Amino acid sequence: MAEKELEAGVTYYRLEEVAKHNSAKDLWLVIHGRVYDVTSFVVEHPGGEKVLMEQAGRDGTEGFEGAGHSSDAREMLGQFCIGEIHPSDRKAVRP
Repeated sequence: MAEKELEAGVTYYRLEEVAKHNSAKDLWLVIHGRVYDVTSFVVEHPGGEKVLMEQAGRDGTEGFEGAGHSSDAREMLGQFCIGEIHPSDRKAVRP
């Protein structure tokens, strides 16, 4: 199967890059193949900092979906999106 072509205007990150951002002062996570920088939201997260720290630097799709987030929370997530996981790494994250 051919690798998905990179889309113009989209910033792609490798999983190894996302993994470096795993502290409360620099927190990225992946949800459904998109990369989010939620550093500025850590102290505001209704579930507390600990919940985000458990997913820091990795795929948090299962935790996000398991928490039953509202449509408002899903919409809010958009403001933190900084890019997508590189197509070569997509098989390593949940769809």
